[in-house]
Amino acid sequence: MSERPRLTVLSGPSGVGKSTVVAHMRKQHPEVWLSVSVTTRHPRPGEQNGIHYYFVDNDEFDKLIANGELLEWAVFAGNRYGTPRGAVLEKLDNGVPVLLEIDLQGARQVRESMAEALLLFLAPPSWDELVRRLTGRGTEPQDVIEKRLEAAKIELAAESEFDTTLVNTSVEQVAAELLALLGAA
Repeated sequence: MSERPRLTVLSGPSGVGKSTVVAHMRKQHPEVWLSVSVTTRHPRPGEQNGIHYYFVDNDEFDKLIANGELLEWAVFAGNRYGTPRGAVLEKLDNGVPVLLEIDLQGARQVRESMAEALLLFLAPPSWDELVRRLTGRGTEPQDVIEKRLEAAKIELAAESEFDTTLVNTSVEQVAAELLALLGAA
């Protein structure tokens, strides 16, 4: 590859299906590199350090911020999450398409630090569908669902800040559109 690929950021409200779309695309195209986030939260059963996340304590996270080693970072549900800058730049320099799957706050930080990045907004087919997905998980108490719905309203209102909107009506279709935008198709 002669030209360096653009960093691609996929964002959108909680419950819209970001990780499902990304997992589907990467199953067929493992050459697309998905950045592994650093987090201060504890591993869940089955999660492995360096594969699902890089698990660090608060002191280590503070050092990463202080040394400018994070492309973006955010606080979510009391834990901090961030994207290691070095690994992303190394992959891009080597011509590898890089995808970040991050929240709105992180996407805004990437826009500030890497203006050339392509920001993609994954939208639900409708508000009712998003509500169904968030409440249909059956894994969270009602107060957590209410917080997610409030956050989703704010996130949906930020759609115009993104370069392109993809509507998640079909995981297969959106994964194909995402792949084409990554330039890996």
